[in-house]
Amino acid sequence: MVDGVTSEVGRLRTVLLHRPGDELKRLTPRNNVDLLFDGIPWLERAQEEHDGFAAALRGYGVEVLYFFDLLVAALDVPAAREEVLAETIAPQQVGPALAPVLHDHLLGLSSDQLAEVLTAGLSYEEILGASPHFDVHSGVVARLAPPHSFLIPPLPNLLFTRDASVWLERHVAVTSPYMRARTREASLTRAVYRHSPRLAGTPLLYGDLHGTGGAEHPEAYLEGGDVLLLAPGVAAIGVGERTTAAGAETLAQRALSAGVVHTVLAVPVEQRRATMHLDTVCTMVDTDAVVMYPPIANTLVAYAVTADGASGPEPFLTAAAAAMGIERLRVIETGLDPVTAEREQWDDGNNTLAIEARLVVAYERNVETNARLEDAGIEVVRIAGSELGSGRGGPRCMSCPVARDS
Repeated sequence: MVDGVTSEVGRLRTVLLHRPGDELKRLTPRNNVDLLFDGIPWLERAQEEHDGFAAALRGYGVEVLYFFDLLVAALDVPAAREEVLAETIAPQQVGPALAPVLHDHLLGLSSDQLAEVLTAGLSYEEILGASPHFDVHSGVVARLAPPHSFLIPPLPNLLFTRDASVWLERHVAVTSPYMRARTREASLTRAVYRHSPRLAGTPLLYGDLHGTGGAEHPEAYLEGGDVLLLAPGVAAIGVGERTTAAGAETLAQRALSAGVVHTVLAVPVEQRRATMHLDTVCTMVDTDAVVMYPPIANTLVAYAVTADGASGPEPFLTAAAAAMGIERLRVIETGLDPVTAEREQWDDGNNTLAIEARLVVAYERNVETNARLEDAGIEVVRIAGSELGSGRGGPRCMSCPVARDS
């Protein structure tokens, strides 16, 4: 099977997921806001819900790849270990006294153990006694560390694999997360695409720091939840809370140069928690249809970027239809009234994952939105999400398609 993605609705063949792990156990009322969760999820139930999600996909013949397994495989490669550790425990992060000791300790772990530390984090208490050379008083950073603080913070948002990487044809963009709690996801994702046997060799359109000056010169902010492949050759990139205009323009130019798109629509999105990404307000459910939050549908605009330069703004729906070569882009609105629409928008009613055209996965709790979809001829595969949704992300956020049919 050849990996590659040209649309949101081609038959899904392979998808990258991350089954939630002990990183969710790190969430407390003291840190959950900083770690971008609105609640404290129950890990075991979140895993049950995620297993149900994966089982639903497999039921339609989708190959499920797990991020943690690919990371373990990548860490079997010495170069990958060095790259990841260089970005994880740099002296400017953990202090010059701790950095070399911590580096040697982590380098001695098995790939499984190291992957667990890199995803679930490491506290000062946990490192005590782990190395015969470790001294909690070996530097200013350790002496000033508050109780229960982290040397390596956990990454609970790894659950949302869409944000860390996005495929455009047979190329992939390893993104540049805006929020501090997510920045380290990029180094782990980059290691997976550079060194795991399953995905190594995939051309990187974005995030290859070895070609752009290293970690001290990161890419402009860009997250995968803002990238929609409306049709072969047409991408929309949201510009808002998580993706900057510079990030959108940079990916647009590279995708145009690589010949994987002919038009990119830069779409400003209101900067609010409930609309953090373009895919929180709009996802594709058919070759010519989207599900959208009603207050947004007729207010979004787009700036078109092509080989001839940038133009606009135009109404998003008008610009999208023109770029896609169709008469109009149909809109299925969420909710039946303003209150219902707002509630189901908050619960990721718009954040559907298409298994193929007119067949989507959605949270079961969004009753009205799912009914609207079915009234419009869209089959809905319902999954539980009471715990998974506490990080504000739905089925699309939790999945990175690796291979779709044309």
